[in-house]
Amino acid sequence: MHPTFVDSVWLRRYAALVVCSAFALVVAGGLVTSNDAALAIPDWPLNWGRLIPPLEANIRYEFAHRVLALITALLTAGLAVKLRTRLAWTALAAVLVQAGLGGVLVKYIDPAWAAVVHAALAQLFFGITVALVGQVSDLPRAPAPFIAAVALFAQTVLGAAVRHHIASLIPHIFGAVVATILVMWAGLSTLMTHMDHPALRRPALALLSLTFSQVFLGIAAYMARAATADAPQPMPLMVWITVAHVAVGSLAFGAAVVLAGQSAQPASLPQRTAEA
Repeated sequence: MHPTFVDSVWLRRYAALVVCSAFALVVAGGLVTSNDAALAIPDWPLNWGRLIPPLEANIRYEFAHRVLALITALLTAGLAVKLRTRLAWTALAAVLVQAGLGGVLVKYIDPAWAAVVHAALAQLFFGITVALVGQVSDLPRAPAPFIAAVALFAQTVLGAAVRHHIASLIPHIFGAVVATILVMWAGLSTLMTHMDHPALRRPALALLSLTFSQVFLGIAAYMARAATADAPQPMPLMVWITVAHVAVGSLAFGAAVVLAGQSAQPASLPQRTAEA
């Protein structure tokens, strides 16, 4: 087997590992927010003055989030050094800035604006890592999938603003309607014109199914929050539905990025690596 081919296969697997790590980081952040654990560790970069704090109560969620952030940053750094592309360096910059914002959240007692930017940057970083696996290096030329991806990213920002109590639910609901319409435009138009093209059909189907699942999870999350509004602490059902809402939103955004990248038909990752 040709060494270049073997190298490209392992590079794809490594890039996929970075995506999985980025997604786990999004889920871990959702668990921290939903469990009101953002300030369970009051110092940074240490943890109660130690490398490993006592793993009890909400400290577990916050410490797991920090460990995942470190692992993800190291994996991303390795990918950036290997690829040496603008997109890979952008991914590394995004995760480092996100880590810095995490420190700001602790030092300044969780300012709402920083929390929203932190959550939005997490989604953007995830999208960039998906773009790397999807072999994207330039803006896609097909407008519908790109616009849908932008709309879904805007929804994650609005959702973060609602969770951190700096925006009402109405803009998020309105954004969900707009994003769903744009996703239907991107997904259905792709299916009608490229049903026989698996590289386009699969992400289009994933985008549609994930987005509609996200809508129902959003309704369920609202109902769960309303039903447990008087509870003395976050209830497990509400926490897990909310985290699922965040996680599926990330997957829908990732599917839109993949569809946009496939529509652009850029050069393949192995070819760029071989040329480098």
